[in-house]
Amino acid sequence: MRIAVAGLGYVGLSNAVLLARQHEVCAIDIDPARVEAVNAGRSPVIDAECSRFLASGSLDLRATLDPQEAYSSAELVIIATPTNYDAQTHGFDTSSIESVIAAVRGVNPDALMVIKSTVPVGYTAALRARLGCDNLLFSPEFLREGQALQDNLHPSRIVVGDTGARGAMVAELLRAAAEKTDVPVLLTDSTEAEAIKLFANTYLAMRVSFFNELDTIAMATGIESREVIEGLCLDPNVGNHYNNPSFGYGGYCLPKDSKQLLANFASVPQEMMRAIVDANEVRKSFLAETISKRVAAGRSAGGKGLVGVHRLAMKQGSDNFRESALQDIIRKLDALGVEMLIYEPAWPDARCLGHPVERDFGRFCAASDLVIANRMTPDLAPVADKVFTRDLFGAN
Repeated sequence: MRIAVAGLGYVGLSNAVLLARQHEVCAIDIDPARVEAVNAGRSPVIDAECSRFLASGSLDLRATLDPQEAYSSAELVIIATPTNYDAQTHGFDTSSIESVIAAVRGVNPDALMVIKSTVPVGYTAALRARLGCDNLLFSPEFLREGQALQDNLHPSRIVVGDTGARGAMVAELLRAAAEKTDVPVLLTDSTEAEAIKLFANTYLAMRVSFFNELDTIAMATGIESREVIEGLCLDPNVGNHYNNPSFGYGGYCLPKDSKQLLANFASVPQEMMRAIVDANEVRKSFLAETISKRVAAGRSAGGKGLVGVHRLAMKQGSDNFRESALQDIIRKLDALGVEMLIYEPAWPDARCLGHPVERDFGRFCAASDLVIANRMTPDLAPVADKVFTRDLFGAN
């Protein structure tokens, strides 16, 4: 099958590589550097499996900037462009999706289009009706940054928002491309598929928020967080996963998806969705105030009061800085008048959020009186005595 993939971020690239193992794939992006990287056999994002397959030369994959080249002969177009949450409109910005749809319909109106970008509940059905376009469906992705291709090769489930023959065809395409052989497949209407995606990520945000709030209560009252969490998670109904406290849930998906779900159902009587969003802000504010107090105590003891911020990405093995909890912590510390130095070798500029960026780890550690880190990585071991983190169970 001839397939086009619009967007070369984590979702688009991992789907392009997945399908190019068995099909002819042309990927399109608006960023020349990403297109050049793919055509040179390099991954434009940090993902070990994508890098391995691209370097192998075994894929039937090319990339382009040209919509005509990408779409003209495609039988299937996968749309994986960004849908950032807009705080002004209280919803996802879906303009990139609609731009791709317009381009595909202008070049190849018979191509089946599959939206992989996360969208509001009810979006696909409403868009089909507005455009008079029947060859459009939605299929959510369930991927981790840095392990997107691995999660496509071994998916937890395949969900396609179409209960007819087209939905079955797309589901089989994805199932056949996976290495896992017993993948659960669910065909639903498009609106239910959209809801599955948003509720799934909001549930994960809820679990993160629960253990973070447990940790906040423990910090404030002198309880030992780790012992409480270990005892709680021995209950098989709770399970020993997604339980490591952090500076707050973040990354590209959980913050925006939980806010979109809240906005989608704002008129429905409910409290928990609002609480999940609010709890994350409360957690970050509490930690910023705790750090500020430590800085003040350090100054009283003769220190300079400089806080070093260790890395900006939400997850290890990722180069995605969007919506990381640490960036919100930086903003909150700014408001409290805390001076900061940021260690982030992958940051392209000399300053970030108004603070200097140091790329030399030794100089960073020497200059910082207190180092804050979302995760306690091995490189911090020599300066562990001045690290503030809520990572209780080791980096993950």
